[in-house]
Amino acid sequence: MTDQFDLTDDQREIQELARRFTADRITPIAAEWDEKHIFPRDVVKAAAELGFGAIYVGEESGGIGLGRLEAALIMEAMAYGCPSTSAFISIHNMASWMLDRFGSAELKARYLPRLVTADWLASYCLTEPSSGSDAAALKTRAVRDGDDYIVTGTKQFISGAGENELYLVMCRTGDEGPKGISCLAIERDMPGVSFGANEKKLGWHSQPTRAVILEEVRVPAANLVGAEGEGFRIAMMGLDGGRLNIGACSLGGAQRCLDEAVAYTKDRKQFGKPIADFQNTQFTLADMATELEAARALLYVAAAKVTANAPDKTRFAAMAKRLATDSGSSVVDRALQLHGGYGYLQDYPVERFWRDLRVHSILEGTNQVMRMIVGRDLLRQG
Repeated sequence: MTDQFDLTDDQREIQELARRFTADRITPIAAEWDEKHIFPRDVVKAAAELGFGAIYVGEESGGIGLGRLEAALIMEAMAYGCPSTSAFISIHNMASWMLDRFGSAELKARYLPRLVTADWLASYCLTEPSSGSDAAALKTRAVRDGDDYIVTGTKQFISGAGENELYLVMCRTGDEGPKGISCLAIERDMPGVSFGANEKKLGWHSQPTRAVILEEVRVPAANLVGAEGEGFRIAMMGLDGGRLNIGACSLGGAQRCLDEAVAYTKDRKQFGKPIADFQNTQFTLADMATELEAARALLYVAAAKVTANAPDKTRFAAMAKRLATDSGSSVVDRALQLHGGYGYLQDYPVERFWRDLRVHSILEGTNQVMRMIVGRDLLRQG
C-alpha cells in the first residue's frame, strides 16, 4: 500500500547524486562562504555539470528534462549543505525554464547552451522598489522603437544581480494591470544596464543581491520571451516551480538542523545525563520531525501536480510553499534553542540556517500572499 508514496528508483538515484555532491562540494565550505560573503560560482558550475543547471529544461534544449519532484529532491539535498546556494541554483533553473518554455527558437539557441552549462547565469526580475506583493503594479516600462524596445526602470532584490549575465525582466509594454506586462531577456553588458550596491542581508550571504537599474536600455524585440502581454502569466508560471524549490530548500535546511539537534542533545550533558534523555527534549524533537515530514509530503504532492499541469497546481504550490517555509523556520528555531547558548554561536551551523531560512517566508511571494492564493481558489471552487 505504501508503494504509491515511495520515490522511484530513478528518483532515489537523483537524490543520492545530489546528496553526494552536497557532502563533497558544499557542506565542508558553506560556513566560509557565509562568513566571507563568497559567491561560489565554481560550485554552481560543477552542479551544472551534473545537469542541475537545467533540471526541467527539455533534453532537446540540452537540459535533463526532469519533473518538479526531481527538482525538489535536488534542491532539498543541496540545501542540507547551504540553503543560500541551493536557492540561487533554483532561481537560475526557473529563468532557464522560462526561456525554454516560452522563448523563440532563435532566443533558445542563443542563450540556453550557455545557461545549461552555467557558463552564463540568469536572474528573474519581477520585484520593484514600489511593487513587491502587488507585482502587477510594476512600473518598469518598455517602449517599442522600430525593431527594439527602450527599457527604463529599476528591479529590486535581484539574486545574482551584477554577477549574472542574463536577466528575464518583467516590464510594462501596454496598459496598467497584468495584461500590459511582457518579459524581455536583457544582457548584463547592454548599454544602460547597471546595478546597485550589494545588499547587506541577514542571511543568504553566498549569493549577491542588488538592484538592477535600466536606463533607456535598447533591447532587440527578438528578445521578447513569449508574446507581448504574456509576461505576467509567464512570471506566475515560473513562480509555481520557484515556490516548490524554495519550500524544498527549507526542508533540506530544517532536516540538517534536526539532525544536528539530535546529535547535540545526545552528547550534551546536564544534571548528570544527556539532555536527550529528558522527556521535554524528546517531545520537542518528535514535533520537529513530525512537522517536517508533513510539510515534505505536501510539497512532493504539489510538485507532482505542477509536473502534471493539474488544474489545482497553483493552489497546491502555494500551500506547500507556505507550510514548508513556516515549518522549516520553526524547526530550525527549536534546533537552535536545543543547542542553548552554543546555538547562537557561529561555531555551530544552526545559526546560519536560522538566518538563511528566515527569508523563505518572504520571497517567491510572501506567506500571507500564499494564504490569499489558497483562500481565493477555495472560494472560486465553492
